[in-house]
Amino acid sequence: MGENGWRWTDAWIFVSLVIASGAGRHRRAASSRRPEGVRLTDVLSTADHLNQAIPERHEVEVAVRRLVGAGLVSVSDGWFRITPDGERLWRTRPNAGLATTVDTVQSALTRRHTPGSAEWHLDEADHAAAVQEYAVRSIPTPRRSPENGPRTA
Repeated sequence: MGENGWRWTDAWIFVSLVIASGAGRHRRAASSRRPEGVRLTDVLSTADHLNQAIPERHEVEVAVRRLVGAGLVSVSDGWFRITPDGERLWRTRPNAGLATTVDTVQSALTRRHTPGSAEWHLDEADHAAAVQEYAVRSIPTPRRSPENGPRTA
């Protein structure tokens, strides 16, 4: 596909944002989700679960610029949100298994929307902080058995 068409990474970030925000849940009303949206850490976490990779800063920045410019996503004060147009795209896409969702969304983007271009910058430090937060969240908490619980004197 040409340089101006939708990239797989655009769809990956979009699907990650949809799932992280809860917009992908079956029959879940927009009013039942957090109105502020989701943070970058949540998007990166979901992206990692979808593709076993954490998106690089430039991948997120380029995809978000294109998605915001197309009116499918909005970002304000570090909060990412799916717009009504983005939610419509998600809800009307052909259904497929989770393994092919990103490919299906990329096809739907190509058929229904033109990539946009918006001014948005993801600072290297903000991306690094989100990756670090995700890494800390991912470390399993050691389980304690009742025998190994806190000791009393």
